[in-house]
Amino acid sequence: YKCDKNEVTVPSANGSTVPLVDSARRDEELGDYDPFAHRKLEHPTSDLDTLIHLLKGSLGSGILAMPLAFANAGLFFGLFCTFAIGVICTYCVHALVRSAHELCRRNRVPALGYAEVAEASFLAGPRGFRPWAKFAKAVINLFLVIDLLGCCCVYVLFVAENVKQVVDNYTDKDTHQNIEIYMASLLPLLILINLIRNLKYLSPLSMIANVLVATGMGITFYYLMVDIPSVSSVNQIVSITKLPKFFGTAIFALEGIGVVMPLENNMKTPTHFIGCPGVLNTGMFFVVILYATTGFFGYLKYGDATQGSITLNLPQDEILGQSVKLMIAVAIFFTFALQFYVPMEIIWKSLKSVFVKRPNLAEYSIRIFLVTLTVVCAIIVPNLGAFISLVGALCLSMLGLIFPAIIDTFTFYEEPGFGWLCWRVLQQEHMLVFKKL
Repeated sequence: YKCDKNEVTVPSANGSTVPLVDSARRDEELGDYDPFAHRKLEHPTSDLDTLIHLLKGSLGSGILAMPLAFANAGLFFGLFCTFAIGVICTYCVHALVRSAHELCRRNRVPALGYAEVAEASFLAGPRGFRPWAKFAKAVINLFLVIDLLGCCCVYVLFVAENVKQVVDNYTDKDTHQNIEIYMASLLPLLILINLIRNLKYLSPLSMIANVLVATGMGITFYYLMVDIPSVSSVNQIVSITKLPKFFGTAIFALEGIGVVMPLENNMKTPTHFIGCPGVLNTGMFFVVILYATTGFFGYLKYGDATQGSITLNLPQDEILGQSVKLMIAVAIFFTFALQFYVPMEIIWKSLKSVFVKRPNLAEYSIRIFLVTLTVVCAIIVPNLGAFISLVGALCLSMLGLIFPAIIDTFTFYEEPGFGWLCWRVLQQEHMLVFKKL
């Protein structure tokens, strides 16, 4: 593993492999190796660029689904659980990045992706789990691709629904088109924007999207704060049978685990990512506060009539309400490119060795195919609320909560170990039980 990451030749001798780099875990020189000093980035991102990308990666369509999440949990119970999930998600990202930094130092490599961190942690963990390292890497990559492409499908559906509401308000009923037509019409524009291959060049689009989201959310809160009903008009807690939908939607909204490692690996000063206050803490603080506030007042305002996106509840016959739908739609459209960056990077790394002669043409062709695939999937399953809950429950709970706990446990398996009476293992087990609940 160490040789592979450093591109060192591994010769064969008598049927065995003898690495030319000592892969012993304990190395006196490990303390002198600084992985950040060995990173060679053509376009490193600053702390501000990373924060912008982190906010944009987290402030997607999920924030507008938070009122529906509260409808499946109850007003005050939903508020409590949102803060709890926010704290747990932030802690899990800290554990993942901390493990990545430690594994980079041990293996003397400048950077590792999420799947590579999982592979390295299994190799560093208990002996019985080491043969599963490649499998762990493949599973992480699979979940990342499904998760982020699923998010892209949600974005296509979200943009189309909001644009359709605005257009339908200005056209005759006989000329109204199906939602599928709007999703298909987005395909050419999505293909053009996703031909951008450099993450740094997506920063201006993220900044524009952040401004549009901020403006749109400001107007949305104006509607939410007008004629606020009494808290007694909505459920404080609901039946336990609805809670899985809440957790699926809330995890989808709050979890941006897919973009964490690429953002950290592209930073000019990676140590600022999980420092204090740090890029991660700063970004997640604002994200959790905004999500909890949106869910609380959105559900309080519209009650059981809350739709999959709060923008769909805004007045259709008012210019201000229509402008919000268009602004948020444009912002989510730009966010598509950021979410698409990670799955495309994973897929291209595994396929680029096949396309040696004309790699640029092959990469662009794969990009066009994947963007088309997301639009087709969104057309096949045009149900925003169910789609969000499915992606959150299936993929993000594994990527954002369960795998970081396993990686952290295996990374520090020998040093500092499991702690007195194995308290670190018990801590991870208690977190997993809470997540399942």
